[in-house]
Amino acid sequence: MINLLKFILKIIKRIIISSFLLYGYNILVQPIGLTIPINILTILAISILGVPALLSLIFILIFIY
Repeated sequence: MINLLKFILKIIKRIIISSFLLYGYNILVQPIGLTIPINILTILAISILGVPALLSLIFILIFIY
């Protein structure tokens, strides 16, 4: 029971941190127009994969769009 609660809190913490990370990135790059939309898919990708997911989203944004 305790391990399940720790796991759920860990997931919630990662989701909150990744949403703040994406929000901070969007604030920094807003003047040059390279914002990444904040939605459930981007938040989950960054929550699961971490900073490499954010870097890959930036790479996709620059070279695909």
